[in-house]
This record gives sequence, structure tokens and C-alpha cells, in this order.
Amino acid sequence: MNRSKEKSTSLNQEAKKILIVEDDPSIAELQKDYLEVAGFAVKICADGLAGFQEIQKESYDLLIIDIMLPGLDGLEILRRMNEEKDIPVLLVSAKKEEIDKIKGFSLGADDYITKPFSPGELVARVKAHLENYERLKNRFKEGPPPVKAISIRGLRIEKGARRVYVHGQEVNLAQKEFDLLLFLSEHPNHVFGREEIFERVWGLDSLGDSTTVTVHIARIREKIESDPSSPQYVETVWGAGYRFRV
Repeated sequence: MNRSKEKSTSLNQEAKKILIVEDDPSIAELQKDYLEVAGFAVKICADGLAGFQEIQKESYDLLIIDIMLPGLDGLEILRRMNEEKDIPVLLVSAKKEEIDKIKGFSLGADDYITKPFSPGELVARVKAHLENYERLKNRFKEGPPPVKAISIRGLRIEKGARRVYVHGQEVNLAQKEFDLLLFLSEHPNHVFGREEIFERVWGLDSLGDSTTVTVHIARIREKIESDPSSPQYVETVWGAGYRFRV
């Protein structure tokens, strides 16, 4: 089969560049194959140090980084590039523990994919993150947007500027943390299940692990709640999901 004829460049006329940092050659080549069929330009680095050096040297549109790597692990790569990163990062790992997801998201990862996963799921996630990133970039091309804010009990969410303040102090939310908080705040008192939140905020049609929502909720509470164990903004409705309380 001539796969090159099937390649699609629907995201842009020029192929988006993706770097895969993965030490298992069979997994890396499979990911590369499917992403190239989808129209992306892909490069592989087989260890963490080479991957970090490549990130410093070249410009990429999205990174796919395994956590368990020789040289530097994936979390260390994120630590070193955290101040400079302005592109989506997808972490890949065989680890399923929630603490690993929390570490990854706290260091700036945009998504966390647990092995094994289907190549189709990976391609869908890559496309969703790139399209979302493009929307955000285009939003600011013509200068700062007008301030549209949601304010309640000391919490202020500025939609256009993508800023959040708690009692006048700005808190730094990652991209998906902000998207999730904004989504819930725009639907006050409505209870959403994890799967529905995942579909509405991540736009991935329930692909993957919806416990990602739980991790992001925990991160948001740590940043905006005075007592995360007794939240006043983002509440858990046991057996049903979450709601933004007004």
C-alpha cells in the first residue's frame, strides 16, 4: 500500500512538525507511521537527552514524550523546558497511577496517554490539541481581546484574557485547567459527568481515560480553593460528576 498517497494535510498546507521521544523503536515507528499517514512530519528521538537537545535546536508544533526514558526521563524534560514551552505536549506512559498524571500536568503537560493505546486514539488527540492551540493563537493575532469576566465570591475568571484571580491574586492555570474551569463556570449549578466533561472540554469523543478530568479538577482546586478538601467553587456530586456552585 502506498501510504504517502493517503496523507492528509487538512490542518495546514504545510505539514505540522511532531517530535516523538520514545525509546521503544517498535512503538515509536508505529506512532510515526500513523501520524505521517495523517499528514504530519514526524521525527523520533530514542532517549531523553537527545530529545531535549532536539527540542532546544528545532521548532516543533507538538511533542509526544514517553515518561520512562534513558538519559532524561519525560518529567525531567518537562521541568527543563517548562519556562520556554509554548506548544502542546502529550505524555505517554505505561504507568496508570494518578500521582504520575498529577506530576505531568503540574509540569505543563497538556495530555497523558496510558499504554497500551490505539494509534487512532493518538492521532485523534494530536489533531484535537493542535486545532485547539491554533484557535488560541488566532484569537490573539489582532491584539488583546476585550475582558469578559465571571466573578463570584472572590473568584474572577477573565474569559478573553484567559486569566484567573482569587481575591485579587492571579493564579496560573494550565491551558486545559482554564478550559475546564471556564466550561463549568459558564454552566453554573449544572452537574456534568466525567465522560461528558472530557468530550466537551477535550473534544475527543470520549477517547481515552476520563480520569484525566479528575486529575485536572484536583489541580484546579489546589490553585483556587482555600480548602481543596471542602471546595466552594467546583463541587463533587457523588455518583454523578461535578458542578460549579453559585
